[in-house]
Amino acid sequence: MPLPGGASLVLGDRTLVMGVVNVTPDSFSDGGRLFDPASAIAAGVRMAEEGADLIDVGGESTRPGAEPLDEQEERRRVLPVIEGLAGRVRIPVSVDTYKASTAAAALEAGASLVNDISGLRYEPALADVVARRGVPIVLMHTRGRSRRMYEQASYHDVIAEVLDELRESMAFATTAGITAECIILDPGLGFAKDAVHSYEVLARLDEFAELGRPLLVGPSRKSFLARPLGGSVPPSDRDWATAAAVASAVLAGAHIVRVHAVREMLQVVHVAEEIRRYHS
Repeated sequence: MPLPGGASLVLGDRTLVMGVVNVTPDSFSDGGRLFDPASAIAAGVRMAEEGADLIDVGGESTRPGAEPLDEQEERRRVLPVIEGLAGRVRIPVSVDTYKASTAAAALEAGASLVNDISGLRYEPALADVVARRGVPIVLMHTRGRSRRMYEQASYHDVIAEVLDELRESMAFATTAGITAECIILDPGLGFAKDAVHSYEVLARLDEFAELGRPLLVGPSRKSFLARPLGGSVPPSDRDWATAAAVASAVLAGAHIVRVHAVREMLQVVHVAEEIRRYHS
């Protein structure tokens, strides 16, 4: 998969690990610990040193109930971090945004790909930015905005419907000029999905191979993981549960897993890959 500057992202040889850097004051996973740019840059550098293959930088919280963020404030949060990381790490930096202006500025600042939680549904103009730059884009499945997403978590057949809606996002992307080889798909665990929906997506992840594109899976510390544990486990204590979901994703063929605890989840990925080698 092509990246800026003649580099490439190799997907399929092994599962890649994407480290998450949330530059937000209200991150569900770390409570705003990385809101300061220097802290966020240091965290990204540490993830790279631990073995991350990519770093994903986001400035807007997309937790259920979150309000949209002004694009100027989003750029103020993420651009210094992306610039700082691009100058200090040798791995690709992704910008987690659905806004065209933020994506354009982030790519100028050194980002190599775009991670859009809306699958080009919130701001279709983002497709033009990505197409012009020829960079990869992650198209995630969701419904509605973060503040009311669970109101649309109603499915007759969650797998069939998520597949169909991802196909729609792919079709829009290619019509806008994004080449198929630049598209990565994310089934959107926890987004407009109840816990039972997220578990079914994980259990049947291999069926998403029919879309013919690499898969990114992001279970890290999400609320659906707490359901079998009694429902009261805080995000910071969900890494063991995340490990189980990551292992399942790798065994089912995920190309990228998006995680907060890079060092720990790398061990999970390596062992799951070793198991997968012996699968007939």
